[in-house]
Amino acid sequence: MRSSKFCLHPAGDTPSSCRLFDAIVSHCIPVIVSDQIELPYEEEIDYSQFSIFFSVKEALQPGFMVNQLRQFPKERWVEMWNALKNVSHHFEFQYPPKKEDAVDMLWRQVKRKLPDIALGIHRSQRLKIPDWWRRRR
Repeated sequence: MRSSKFCLHPAGDTPSSCRLFDAIVSHCIPVIVSDQIELPYEEEIDYSQFSIFFSVKEALQPGFMVNQLRQFPKERWVEMWNALKNVSHHFEFQYPPKKEDAVDMLWRQVKRKLPDIALGIHRSQRLKIPDWWRRRR
């Protein structure tokens, strides 16, 4: 990965995988193939600054992605590579954890998602009326 300009990141069966982390810390521009992918820390990091996105439909067209990547302007690649180097520390795991490393960023993401998860649980438990209706009849 360290010697590659682009690293393919096809969507998998999990929202995130170590492939993306490995590509970023290797300073390899991620080429993300997905129509709906949940990216780590995307509330704080703009992936369009250092990643290239293709839809599944585009990826299935023979030769389309390869042609697009071969024609990719060198100046734009250098800009993306510099942006990638500036965010790569967010994807590195340290021991002990450091401010804004991967562990810190993951906990911040969990902290942001917990209120939504709790709200969803409360909403799903709010109207359990079927039992009440059965008892009244």
